[in-house]
Amino acid sequence: MSFDYDLFVIGGGSGGVRAARVAAAEGAKVALAEDDRMGGTCVIRGCVPKKLMVFASSYREAMAEAQDYGWTVHAGGFDWPSFQAKLNGELDRLEGVYRNLLNNSGVQIYDARGKMKDAHTVALSTGEEVTAKHILIATGGKPALPGMDNDHLGITSNDIFHLPELPKRILIVGGGFIACEFACILNGMGVEVTQYYRGAQVLRGFDDEARGLVAEMMIKKGVDLHVGTNIVEMRREADVDDTSLMTASDATKGLTEDKEAELRHTYGQGKGGPIWVKASNGTTQVFDQVMFATGRTPNTEDLGLDNTGAKLGRRGEIIVDEYSQTSQPSIYAVGDVTNRVNLTPVAIREGMAFVETVFKGNPTKVDHELIPSAVFTQPELGTVGLTEEEARDQEPVDIYCTSFRPMQQAFIDREDRVLMKLVVSKETDVVLGCHIVAPAAGEMIQLAGIAVKMGATKAQFDQVCAVHPTMSEELVTMKTPMRSA
Repeated sequence: MSFDYDLFVIGGGSGGVRAARVAAAEGAKVALAEDDRMGGTCVIRGCVPKKLMVFASSYREAMAEAQDYGWTVHAGGFDWPSFQAKLNGELDRLEGVYRNLLNNSGVQIYDARGKMKDAHTVALSTGEEVTAKHILIATGGKPALPGMDNDHLGITSNDIFHLPELPKRILIVGGGFIACEFACILNGMGVEVTQYYRGAQVLRGFDDEARGLVAEMMIKKGVDLHVGTNIVEMRREADVDDTSLMTASDATKGLTEDKEAELRHTYGQGKGGPIWVKASNGTTQVFDQVMFATGRTPNTEDLGLDNTGAKLGRRGEIIVDEYSQTSQPSIYAVGDVTNRVNLTPVAIREGMAFVETVFKGNPTKVDHELIPSAVFTQPELGTVGLTEEEARDQEPVDIYCTSFRPMQQAFIDREDRVLMKLVVSKETDVVLGCHIVAPAAGEMIQLAGIAVKMGATKAQFDQVCAVHPTMSEELVTMKTPMRSA
């Protein structure tokens, strides 16, 4: 049977674009369909704009510190429209880069939504149908609303970049990295931030000691954080005619993520007055915005997978094997849509491994173990390997840990603290985990991750001479365990 393409990719995010480009470089005839902006979540509504917002939000405190160091400076009000214009310009530039990379690789781009008609056929929203020997689904994930009454009044992380103005008061619901990052960002930009999380501590899944320090520092820097707390009721203030507001499902049905984010502000999110909220702790407050950061779901809705035999999991994720192949041999999936490790660099590696397996004849599995990651709170949290809690359930461990005020802040009598922590196997001396809470922890953990991935021992860490004076020198100078577990 002849096909229009050797490979058809559905989804123009980091994983899909990389796979398309590399497959085309191997001589395959490749096409890619994307119904939203090229670049996907990371480039357009995730990692990149978020990190630029992290940078922007850090200057208020930096200028206050500069004053304490003797500089005559003053942090005026934050100009959100000016920043937003620059941000949109940068995202436009990056989208153009992604398109050029595909075009220069010979990949046919369809600005359309792709839907599976059968195991080898994709129906496009333009009315066209194309066939391919192999189909790769890389549609990523999307924010999930909690499913409570009136949750359409809230915004998500997709919407935050489209706000016409920053709110004076915002409630952020959730305790994961997205919730905590945006709580710190908006707090740094001068927004009065309240955060509710129904669990006992934010950043579930991270090392307990590390996430405890992050939470403490968030509170000290001005975030009104409430754990064990959730929304039980929300509504518009009584002076607003709610009957004129369309629900999110009515207003945004069938739209792309970016178009949906823009329209949500017309229908209930960006206009219409303040939102009254009742919390599970009995308190009531009024906010200009409520942001839900209550999880993400794989973007598999209306993909036509039921026409192919490819199986979905309980949360809607595409089930794949270790080679990213679905239960339908012609269909593969990479990235967040598979709900394995939801990180952009992982999606890129999965896309590369897919090409190695299918187009280079070199079956390649992606190693999902010991992946460094960072949470861009203020201070940042960097982590690789096992948490203390995970490690002690696996085997006896020694814990090397220190917390201190870094030189830069101690000099001006600031209360900021950092944490350096190593989790070490008693039996083998191998460093099983490294956890850092500090400014630039993301930069540090990338380098520490190399050593942990190589299986370095604590003795080998100790053989490395310290770089002085730095915060990270503590990783190679902790000689005695703080405790065993």
